[in-house]
Amino acid sequence: MNLRINKRGIFAVMGVVSLLVAASAFAGEPAATDAQANGVAKEAAETKAAEPFSFADFSWVPGGYAPPDSPMKTKYFTPELRLDTAYHYSFNNPADDTISGSSEVFRHGEFQVTQIGVGGDFSYNNIGFRLMTQFGMYSETTPRNDASPSRGQWNLGDAYRYISEAYATYHLDVMNGINIQAGIFMSYVGLWSYYNFDNWTYQPSYVSSNTPWFFNGVRAQIFPSDKLKIEPWLINGWQSYGKFNNQPGIGLQILYRPTGWLSVLGNQYYGSDDLGDPERKRFHTDDSVMVKYHDAPDATISKAAASLTFDAGCEEGDGVSCGTQYFLGFMAYNRLWFDHDRFALTVGGGGITNPGRYLVLLPPINGATAASGTPYFTESPGDQYIAWDTQVTADYMPNRNITFRLEFNHRQASVPYFTGTDGVTPPGGNQGAVGSAVTGWTPDLAKMENRLTGAMMIRM
Repeated sequence: MNLRINKRGIFAVMGVVSLLVAASAFAGEPAATDAQANGVAKEAAETKAAEPFSFADFSWVPGGYAPPDSPMKTKYFTPELRLDTAYHYSFNNPADDTISGSSEVFRHGEFQVTQIGVGGDFSYNNIGFRLMTQFGMYSETTPRNDASPSRGQWNLGDAYRYISEAYATYHLDVMNGINIQAGIFMSYVGLWSYYNFDNWTYQPSYVSSNTPWFFNGVRAQIFPSDKLKIEPWLINGWQSYGKFNNQPGIGLQILYRPTGWLSVLGNQYYGSDDLGDPERKRFHTDDSVMVKYHDAPDATISKAAASLTFDAGCEEGDGVSCGTQYFLGFMAYNRLWFDHDRFALTVGGGGITNPGRYLVLLPPINGATAASGTPYFTESPGDQYIAWDTQVTADYMPNRNITFRLEFNHRQASVPYFTGTDGVTPPGGNQGAVGSAVTGWTPDLAKMENRLTGAMMIRM
């Protein structure tokens, strides 16, 4: 899988999926007409525009699973509570209980709380506000993977540590609605949700795990119809609290759902996201197709769906080019639901190649962070990285508020990357500067990891 591409080769197709989706959605769309009262009265009966994507149940879509309603909902506030607690067992049996290479799984052989979320949605007239906290492991690990707080002062990593979502909304009653939003919001580049409860698996494949979960900035959600969303972004950068350089990131998402069994998603991004290197620019396209190919509520197999995601991107400038420093990846999943959707089985996986390793999650060797780097796992131009994985996930969902999950993951890389038996922590704990070399010691990195996960997740 030694892939070589050039800039034109990647970006000749970049954005085509999104443009085709938008074009096909507009094609054949019936013109809106006002209902007319009879003759002399000249009164037009107003028809309220249909709520976007409300014509069908899309809870089968990856990232879309949710309770149908909140029992605590009031006129102005819909509360939301989340709890994600899990036990992970790596067959590498690391001595320091540290798991590397995941943005969802962090500790071996221990019961841990991944996410505690308290918040919800406020709304009054055309004004809205969403807040969701993040306590537990996410509050430590998510800021650790963002290098932007190391530029300048005021420690942005601590400022936002306990917030996963916080944004204001102003709604315009135009077409099927326009929402103007500002703050921290979920990106869903890579398809899977940041919250494991919402997904088909606990550990997503690399395409999702290595691409953004959140953006900090401004977006507009434009709904020309109840089947189409066009969403431009102006953001600080690629999953970053601040800017890596002096240029913000820009992006576009197009979501098209023409029927209840098909969902097509395209994300496009451009930014300057190499810390301290403003001449290097990043391009990325992420595109997914999701199909529900079986729906028989009273049958043994009550539902079946599949998803396919493809990503391509590169960095250009200051000594690197799209022919040598790029990202290619895919992931594909199939999910079956049983017994009125109370049980589910998901099988899938994917792979990536990322020369330059600019999207590879840095192992936390001697406390290394995205900002510190480490000499034990470099992320320099020309550094090769190819990885693939597969997952099997079994879910029991007695109702839409709780999921019990058992999952097996096999992950493999072309270079030593996952935590091995002797761990990635020096004897006696971290030593010297964060991520620095320790005299007489080397971390134990392995090319392969097998892992079991048991989780109990609640969303109210």
